Amino acid sequence: MSKKVYFFATCLGSAVMGRTVVSAIKLLQREGIEVIYKEKQTCCGQPSYNTGYFEETKKIALYNAKQFSENYPIIVPSGSCAGMMVQDYGELFHGDKDEAFMKEFSSRIIELSVFLDKHLGVKYEDKGDPLKITWHTNCHALRVSKTIESSKNLLKQLANVELVDLKYEEECCGFGGTFAVKEPEISNAMAVEKVKDIENAGAKYVVSGDGGCLLNISGTLKRQNAKTQSMHLYDFILRRIEGERL
Repeated sequence: MSKKVYFFATCLGSAVMGRTVVSAIKLLQREGIEVIYKEKQTCCGQPSYNTGYFEETKKIALYNAKQFSENYPIIVPSGSCAGMMVQDYGELFHGDKDEAFMKEFSSRIIELSVFLDKHLGVKYEDKGDPLKITWHTNCHALRVSKTIESSKNLLKQLANVELVDLKYEEECCGFGGTFAVKEPEISNAMAVEKVKDIENAGAKYVVSGDGGCLLNISGTLKRQNAKTQSMHLYDFILRRIEGERL
C-alpha cells in the first residue's frame, strides 16, 4: 500500500466545508500517510454531467486527471464524487480517444472510508462520552460507489456511540445536485420527510458522508426547528477519537 496519496477535496469541500477537508486529511495523516493536495483541482463535473453537458464535463474530467499525474491513489471524501469519477467517467469516455487515459485515472480513485476501512484497516479508540446518532445514506454512495458498509464499519468502532437506524434510511433527502435547483418544491417536500424520520430516531446527531446531502438536511433541520444536529462523517470520527466534546 502506498504511503503517499493524492487528496481530491470535492467542490463542496473546497467551497463551504473546509473543516471537513482538514478532518479527512488528518485521519489519513494519523495513519502515517503523506497527503498531496493539488491546489488547482476543481469539481468532478457531476453537476454538468447530470444536466446533460457531456462535452463540457469531459473537459473538466480531463483537466482533473492531468492534475493527478503520478501513480498514487486518489482519495475522495465523498461516495457521490467517487462514483462519478469511476462509473460515470467510464460511460462518458467509452469509445473516446482518451478512454485508456481516463480508465487509468479512475482506477486510482478510492473513497476515504473504504481506504481507511479496507485498505488501512484502521482501529479507533473512542474518547467521547456516550452519544446516540443516526445515519443518512447518500444515494450515489449506496447505489454507485457502494461505500456505505465501510462508512458504518468506522462508526461501529466507536464504543460509546449508539447508532440508531432510520426507518427510511435509503430514501433520498431531495438534494440531487441540480435537482434541488430545478425542482425546489419537490426537493423541499422530500427533505421535510427526511427530517421527520431523523427526528423520530431520537438521536443528537445525524451523520452522513456526503456534503451535498448534509447541506440540504442541515438547512431543513434549522427551518423545522429540529433538535437533531448534522455532522459530516469525517468531522465526527476525528472529534470522537481526539476526545473533543460534542
